[in-house]
Amino acid sequence: MKKLLFLSLLVSSAVLAQKNPNPGYWQQHADYKMNVTMDVKNYQYKGTQTLVYTNNSPDTLHRVYYHLFNNAFQPNSPMDARLKTIADPDGRMVTKVKVDGKDVKQSRISALKPNEIGYLKISNLKQDGVALENKVVSTILEVTLAKALLPGASTTFTLDFDGQVPVQIRRSGRNNKEGVELSMAQWYPKMAEYDYEGWQADPYIAREFHGVWGNFDVNITIDKDYVLGGSGYLQNANEIGYNYQDEGVVVKLPKKTKTLTWHFIAPNVHDFTWAADKNYIHDKLLAENGVMLHFLYKNNPKIIDNWKNLQPKTAQLMSIYNKTVGQYPYKQYSVIQGGDGGMEYAMCTLIVGEGTPEGLVGVTAHEMAHSWFQHVLASNESKNSWMDEGFTTWLENYGLNEIAEKKLANPHEDSYTGYFNLVKSGKEQPQTIHSDRYDENKSYSTDAYSKGNLFLTQLEYLIGHDNFMKTLKRYYNDYKFTHPTPNDIKHTAEKISGANLDWYLNDWTKTTNTIDYGIRSVMENGKTTKVTLERIGRMPMPLDIIVVYEDGSAETFYIPLTLMRWTKENPFPNVQRTVLDGWDWAYPTFEFTINKEKGAIKAIALDPMELMADVNRTNNVFEKK
Repeated sequence: MKKLLFLSLLVSSAVLAQKNPNPGYWQQHADYKMNVTMDVKNYQYKGTQTLVYTNNSPDTLHRVYYHLFNNAFQPNSPMDARLKTIADPDGRMVTKVKVDGKDVKQSRISALKPNEIGYLKISNLKQDGVALENKVVSTILEVTLAKALLPGASTTFTLDFDGQVPVQIRRSGRNNKEGVELSMAQWYPKMAEYDYEGWQADPYIAREFHGVWGNFDVNITIDKDYVLGGSGYLQNANEIGYNYQDEGVVVKLPKKTKTLTWHFIAPNVHDFTWAADKNYIHDKLLAENGVMLHFLYKNNPKIIDNWKNLQPKTAQLMSIYNKTVGQYPYKQYSVIQGGDGGMEYAMCTLIVGEGTPEGLVGVTAHEMAHSWFQHVLASNESKNSWMDEGFTTWLENYGLNEIAEKKLANPHEDSYTGYFNLVKSGKEQPQTIHSDRYDENKSYSTDAYSKGNLFLTQLEYLIGHDNFMKTLKRYYNDYKFTHPTPNDIKHTAEKISGANLDWYLNDWTKTTNTIDYGIRSVMENGKTTKVTLERIGRMPMPLDIIVVYEDGSAETFYIPLTLMRWTKENPFPNVQRTVLDGWDWAYPTFEFTINKEKGAIKAIALDPMELMADVNRTNNVFEKK
């Protein structure tokens, strides 16, 4: 029965993987089979890997590349060098030391001893049984093929690997600050992605990822006292004396048993992660649509209540995400204490577990939202991190607001504030910058998370709430299990609404142009009032305007942006609206007339919902003095 279920999952996922509306779209495919044995005494492991790689591209491949992420955790690695040179290194990855009486931040990687570093060593690498020339360059294995891989053809790579789990510094590692023993992220030789832009074989310096879709069949042999969780479905619960779907131990193990082999299968994912600890509590909760939620956390009395309270909220959030974006496609999701901060992986997340109750729910809300925008909609995070981090932030904020006792009028206000502060700092860089190339971590974070979120909040402003919500669902449905690009979310919104939005994608993501509109003057003109507006920033937008009168009545005006070739529906259906002529970007000012005397006007406000990221809102309001 299990085999039939797995085959059905593979068949359904294979169909989904080919669904992309772009003519000529293709993507590579990689099926992994791995057997790994972990030595928990010295935190070293040995493994074998068989990888069936299918070249669905129109190109003949002569080389391939593997990621060896563990190698980043060595003195003088590119990650180490980046920590030493960036102005604001990640605080988790540095320590303060005294130099000439002053506090200086020092890379934690630089101080690693030989038995503390991470490494991944490859041997016996073959293609269809033929030995291959290869070279390790930092975190990348460069491989020359024995036989060119033609379009549409498949080949089988086999290799052995020896790894050492580094002291936990960033995401993966051993013995994190909360005592979790093994956080096994980025732990295996991982095939780099080859897409329409070529090979994506960037060195690992702690940023984001881009992976090949495929199926994982993984056997992990480890000391019998450990409990595991991570990507995939456990296949051999009875054999190891542990029932992952129901409760408790189902068989007694022989006393001489020292190790157990955990067998996981993860269909149609682009990564595989696991974590292990001797003192994990493992709770389960069946969520909507038959998804089993797993919670693995340390048996620490100080955190147990927080983790128990987290569980129903996680189920609530998953239900909201399903209804807002689309159905979570797998039958399990695991929230695991491990790593540092929080980081999303296929069918699971690793998060710290000792914070406040609100913090625990917040980090889970964010990392689980990644399942939709990175582990089903797998955009290239390295090149377009805003598509993942920003959209995830939108869904996190929306979901948390939906389950909150007291709802906020704008749950995204923090993103606006963060973006405004970045603009004021003068350190903003275009979102087209590769995530590794930002001058500062703070600039990257604000660009990816805050400004990326505002892409969506302003998209709602541009095309209206109903069209926006339809766009999210259509985008997810059309591009799941593929690698969507910025043009895909833009084009989806265009198809749903009918508006032209190329100007928006261009200005917001490819430039640092800002939005700044203002009310220049309000002049009495007989029994009418002439209002003059000005565009101060380079980036154009349509304008919603509300006029409130002394008698308590109100009306709204809408100025279409001619670049959109479109007019949105009235966002205030209970208030009379006048649609004015369009405002072309070339004109710095715009005039319109209110058919009432100036004395009857109490206030005029541009963008009354404050959804535009107008960098100077002080000139957006006229009030009668």
